[in-house]
Amino acid sequence: MNEAIIQQIEFRLIECGIHRILQCLDVLDEEHLYYRPNKNTNSINNQILHLNGNVRQWLISSHTPKTDIRKREVEFDPSNRKTKVKLIELLDELEKDVRATFPFLLDADLHEMKVVQCYQETTLSIIIHVIEHFSYHLGQISYITKLIKDIDLGYYSNVDLNKINP
Repeated sequence: MNEAIIQQIEFRLIECGIHRILQCLDVLDEEHLYYRPNKNTNSINNQILHLNGNVRQWLISSHTPKTDIRKREVEFDPSNRKTKVKLIELLDELEKDVRATFPFLLDADLHEMKVVQCYQETTLSIIIHVIEHFSYHLGQISYITKLIKDIDLGYYSNVDLNKINP
């Protein structure tokens, strides 16, 4: 059972999540990373910093010996600007660290309670939260990229989405 969950983390968090953010970064110019439509929104730069912090706190530090060193407020600071190169490095390192978490999750009890941030969660609810949260912010990053570049990101270009279930 845990192998199936790990496959979903790999597919949804890494292949659909991290790789699609990298696809967005590939088409954006450096100044686009800091674009905020208004003070109540976050730039792509801050979204990536936030996702990195969230995955590390919720999934990695709760299931591996890695210590939780998250400083959440820094993730949203508009002056905390990282270069495109640095953001790509962050995402590459996050992918490696998520993959390094897989052996710990293989034997994990999905019903075991963990304290994460200010919550008590099961391993299963942590995994669901991380995938859902990542997907939510990936949608925002994708939308901002489409807004700025006026392009189709082609996430589903190799799939017939009009196919009807048999």
